[in-house]
Amino acid sequence: MDGTLVDTEQLWWDTVAEAAERLGHVLVEADQPDVLGRPVEHTAGVLAARSGAPAAVIAAELHRAFADRVRTRVVPRPGALALLGALRDEGVPTALVTASPREVAETVVAALALEGHGGFTVTVTADDTALTKPHPDPYLEACRALRVPPAACVAVEDTPTGVASAEAAGCQVLAVPSVARIDPAPGRTVLDSLEQATPDRLRALVAAAPAPRFLVPELTTRRARA
Repeated sequence: MDGTLVDTEQLWWDTVAEAAERLGHVLVEADQPDVLGRPVEHTAGVLAARSGAPAAVIAAELHRAFADRVRTRVVPRPGALALLGALRDEGVPTALVTASPREVAETVVAALALEGHGGFTVTVTADDTALTKPHPDPYLEACRALRVPPAACVAVEDTPTGVASAEAAGCQVLAVPSVARIDPAPGRTVLDSLEQATPDRLRALVAAAPAPRFLVPELTTRRARA
């Protein structure tokens, strides 16, 4: 979601950078793996370890500040709405899989709806699995909900953390880097923009994958929903 469908990865980086500066730390490129594509709690834990401030307090501050930014500055990434629309027109189910909390995800989905996007078949957020990205749990949960094997799915990601999650789940990956560099690899295609992505291109990635043999079982780590 962040940095893939909407231009919020920079908003998240700026949010963390401001919080880090107040705690006496300046973010640098080496901090990217602990910031980009990570849940709030992970990044807050890193800042807490460096500053001695309570992780829960930092997490609450990051959550509030990021949500405030998202509400006023959600901008779809180039090609995102066109690809989602083409998939919808062809009857292809889609899942939103994000390390952001549900409150932020729902804000983004509402903003995309104002741009004409009709919504996702399934939404999996950081609130829905015990482990989130880079663990495979979020993508496995999405595949379970869609009732399709991971090898029949293409995960569209923009960070190394998200790519690691999708690949660990067994999905084919289409990477469109937003901030951090991502290199091509077996089972992974890297594009400059979603404007280059089409349903046919996604089908080609699935066709190149090994034939799936079973559906994803129910996850035992899935959190109970309220």
